[in-house]
Amino acid sequence: MSKKIYIFDTTLRDGEQSPGVSLNKKEKLEIAFQLAKLGVDIIEAGFPIASPGDFEAVKAIAQNVKGPVICALARIGFEDIDRAWEAVKDAEAARIHTFIATSEIHMKYKLQKTPEEVLAMVAAGVKRAKSYTDDVEFSAEDASRSDLAFLCRVFETAIAAGATTINIPDTVGYATPEEFGKFIADIKAGVPNIDRALISVHCHNDLGLAVANSLAAVKNGARQVECTVNGLGERAGNASLEEIVMGLYTRRDNYGLETGINYQEIYRTSRLVSSLSGMPVQPNKAIVGKNAFTHESGIHQDGVIKERTTYEIMNPQMIGVIQSNLVFGKHSGRHGFKKRLEELGYQLDKDELDRSFKQFKELADKKKQITDADLIALVENQIRKIPEKWHLEYLHICSGTGVTPTATVRVVSEDQVVEEASCGEGPINAAFNSLEKVTGITVTLLEYSINAVTGGKDAIGEVTVKVEHNHKVFSGHGISTDILEASALAYLNAINKVIYENSINGETVIS
Repeated sequence: MSKKIYIFDTTLRDGEQSPGVSLNKKEKLEIAFQLAKLGVDIIEAGFPIASPGDFEAVKAIAQNVKGPVICALARIGFEDIDRAWEAVKDAEAARIHTFIATSEIHMKYKLQKTPEEVLAMVAAGVKRAKSYTDDVEFSAEDASRSDLAFLCRVFETAIAAGATTINIPDTVGYATPEEFGKFIADIKAGVPNIDRALISVHCHNDLGLAVANSLAAVKNGARQVECTVNGLGERAGNASLEEIVMGLYTRRDNYGLETGINYQEIYRTSRLVSSLSGMPVQPNKAIVGKNAFTHESGIHQDGVIKERTTYEIMNPQMIGVIQSNLVFGKHSGRHGFKKRLEELGYQLDKDELDRSFKQFKELADKKKQITDADLIALVENQIRKIPEKWHLEYLHICSGTGVTPTATVRVVSEDQVVEEASCGEGPINAAFNSLEKVTGITVTLLEYSINAVTGGKDAIGEVTVKVEHNHKVFSGHGISTDILEASALAYLNAINKVIYENSINGETVIS
């Protein structure tokens, strides 16, 4: 049996189905390029029939991202499958992933189909997908709550029709590791032609067991794991890619299996997905959380100082966590700045370097010492910017006890300079009201979060907002040593995304 575990990343499909996450084509492409750099085997780029925007994003990824197999999801119907192939046909390596529910509750109430009708649909759908590509994956939705004997018939039918990967999802996160591991073993033993297909699993985290269930499946013969960066996904999310990968690596004595992941890119990929999705990583998140390699207890600190492995089972540098004491300041030059960024893994073009160095100098006037973490936040904020309709030139806020908070903002575009003032319930609310007034775009604030990049009174503050406009969610990101300014920048970033998204879709922005 192969010792290779294939990593199937569904951040751009199932991950984007997280409540409040909406990525545009440019953001999806950027994540897909990083996933290729990370070394995932398959990128599930989206669900092409879901919307014209999703179709275009999948198509762009298929045409531009090299290395991983590019996969599109489709229901078992011909229309879905045809649309999926149209989206991925230009990929260096393309896969169609088709699915239908197989549990009694889904067949009876959702599909309103008999088991025999479902079997016929599986045979026809997989055959249709096979007419386009040799790489066809079939999933039995809600497999973990399906009748085992029927499920084995479904998989036998799918493989006979041409499926090369059989996916067994725990769609609602109901399984436990012991039973799910046995379930995989029973399917492996009960499907006569299973040797002609790769066994895959896709586990949800409703009971916090997605990673444990996935690893139990691997123990029992699964050789593909479907997962997402930071565990993003519907409801409580999916199995976390970084936890799966580092679990297999750290306990290779137990599993004896390997992946093709470039471990050094794990932390950077996590930050990118968090930033673009607007979903902050919880501090105590395994592997990539802010506290994952932090030791406060005196006993722990003493042990780590004497020998790292006393309390650290992984080397943080292995996954790309930066732990450098190198400090930059206002006297640091452009050459040293560029060299350090290259050491941190950033290859900037001239425009990106110019913008980043300018902001670095502005930051150096406010903050005495700038660390690697500050540099990373600064650079990522610059290189991920979309074309801006409006740029914040001026912000003035008046607030205090017994004072009605008032904010004045001035924004500029290529041919306009506009200034407005508004009041609010607090200084940030006043700034947001002013930005809506000055840009003419009204949005609904859904979420607002602050993160300090480093410690100290002069720490850079990262603000992430999520707003809704015309029933679509947009995230905004801003950084500054002034949290009020960071908040305004984040809100304006989200408004600019509204304008940009509508401009590329040829739509008029309605306030």
